[in-house]
Order: sequence, then C-alpha cells, then structure tokens
Amino acid sequence: MKRLLSLVFFCSSITIGCAQENSPTIETPTTSNYTYETVVDGINIPWGMAFINEKELLVTEVSGTLYHVQDGNKTAIEGLPDIYARGQGGLLDVALHPDFKNNSILYMTLAATLDGDAGGNTSLYKAKLVDKHLEEVSLLYKATPNTKKGQHFGSRIAFDNEGHVYFSVGDRGNRDENPQDITKDGGKIYRLNLDGSIPEDNPFVSNPNAKHAVFSYGHRNPQGMTVHPKTGAIWVNEHGPQGGDEINEIVKGKNFGWPVITYGINYSGTPITDKTKAPNMEQPFYYWVPSIAPSGMTFSTSGIYPEWRDNLFVGSLKFEYLERLIIEGSEVTKREKILDKVGRVRNVKEGPDGYLFIGVEGKGILRIIPKE
Repeated sequence: MKRLLSLVFFCSSITIGCAQENSPTIETPTTSNYTYETVVDGINIPWGMAFINEKELLVTEVSGTLYHVQDGNKTAIEGLPDIYARGQGGLLDVALHPDFKNNSILYMTLAATLDGDAGGNTSLYKAKLVDKHLEEVSLLYKATPNTKKGQHFGSRIAFDNEGHVYFSVGDRGNRDENPQDITKDGGKIYRLNLDGSIPEDNPFVSNPNAKHAVFSYGHRNPQGMTVHPKTGAIWVNEHGPQGGDEINEIVKGKNFGWPVITYGINYSGTPITDKTKAPNMEQPFYYWVPSIAPSGMTFSTSGIYPEWRDNLFVGSLKFEYLERLIIEGSEVTKREKILDKVGRVRNVKEGPDGYLFIGVEGKGILRIIPKE
C-alpha cells in the first residue's frame, strides 16, 4: 500500500508530461457573491439537461421520464423508447441537434434491453420533438452485450463543429475485459455522424473486428462531457475507483489507460495496479485523490459572472458541491467550492442566457444568480 501511495505522486519519464493531481487544495469561501433560485423542483435525479431557449428546457429523470420545463412547470414528454432502469442505469443524457431550431431533433442516451436478453446496456437514440411528444424515434447505437450489472453506464453527449455526435459508455463493471479491447463495447468514447452513420475517419474503421464507432478507449465511467470553448476539443470527466477521478481531453484513437494505469485503488483498499503510467497510454489532464465523484461538467463563457469566465465547473456527487477550477495553460491553479453542501450535483450546464444551471438530486434544477 505504501508503494502504491508513493506512486500517486511520482512522475515517470516513460510518458510525455505528468498528470496534475488535486493541488492546489480546494477553497471554501467564507462569503460569496452569488446565490441560487429553483427553476423546477420535484425531480429526484435530474441527469440530463438541454435548453430549447431561455424559457424552455428538457430534463431527464433517470427513472425514465423526460420533462419539458417552462415557468417552473414540468410536463412529461410521451413517446420514449423502453428504458432499462437498474442501479445507475435508466434515462441518462439529452442533447439538442445543432440545428434543433429548424429540425426539432434531439438525442438521448439510455439503458435499454432491446434484443430480449436479460439485463441492458447503454444506447444512443435520435428523435423529433413535436408538441411534447417524440416522433421518428430511431436507435443509432446500442452497446452489447446486455448485463444485469447496475453500474457504469456512462453517459453524456456532446457535438463538435464538424457534424459529429460523441457519447460515452462506462465499462459496465467489467474492467478486465471491456475498456482495453476495441472489439468490445464499454469503457469508450464513441463518435458518429449526426445521422448515426460511422465517420470514415474514425480511428479503427480499418480494423474489421473493432467497434468502428469507438473514438477513444481505456475509460472507466465517463459521466461528464463538454466542448472546450476555445479549442473545440471534447473534454470528459470520469469516475475513478477509490481515488483517481479524472479529467481527460479526448484525442482520436488514444488509450486512456483504465485499468492498466490508475491513480486510484479498490474500494476495499487493495491495489488495482502498481502503475500510474505506461507507454502509449494517456495521462489525465487532472485527477482527484480522494475522489469527488464527478458528474456534469461545463465551462462558463458568458461573462454573467466576470470572475468565472473560462473557468471549468464540475459537479461533485460525493461532497455535494459544484467545483470551480481555474485553468492557466495546462494546469489547474485554483479550486473552489461553489454552493457547498447544496446536495449531490448531478449536472451543470451554461444556459442560453449565460447563467449556470445545476441539477441537484432531490431538489431539481437550480440557477446560480450573482448578487448585486
């Protein structure tokens, strides 16, 4: 154990660069210049959030309801596909097509059974929203095989500026087989064209045995995903085991190491591996020890909160706060707790009005308001 802990803070020369662990120490301000208001309540686990406009948004409840929210009122949208709700699985993320204003298309990730086998796995769907009802519902991708395990479904959705949709699938509790094997689903970030077809330049399309939708691999359970506002790169955060939660900048075809390398240990306290680095495996941009259990993630870009511009915000399920990370170059230079003890922060998004909205388990959707 002592050897493992010492490795956490050791940077080897066998890879280029070193991951930054959770230094500086997170700050808890004694005073704040912000408060919050409730946008909608009565949603137990508000997993996904997508803004139609400044007054309307969609929110997923993991147990299997997609809500349309306006003026504090929520209406359940009809026409969802069958959902496999078990453990961490259910109705997960929701995101609007980049041209939603003209085509009314949305995307959803959810746990599904589909083929009749017991259990379920993460799936990506596309549908058209018409008067609080989903039409033209189509399956774009389903991870296989089904399993009754209730953990590590992922899953978030993001878009780049080149006509692609990205989504994450966790390792489904099978770390020894799925994450490092590109012929198997699980522990991956996937990339599709917006119509669900495979991009011709995906990294593994020339391998006849590979899952051609895979964009990167070696992930554990990515539950946060956002687009860097300046570079356009896809960023994800993912749950580590006990320790070793990560932020990663996703690069085409790269291996992010799980479980061959990790900064975490088993929940029992025993080692997973004695390696934190290895050749041809990416180091995280940042990692937390101890784990904060990160979920939703976004950048603040609007200037509504001038001192927060371009800062990264990550929800903490374990410690029940929103974490603010100030990034200078390739390093996190400051960490701060926002709304400490507000509850399990499942999601965070920047709305079209520039405000930050958080989904808090047992509370619903909250909007962060600067004090005058």
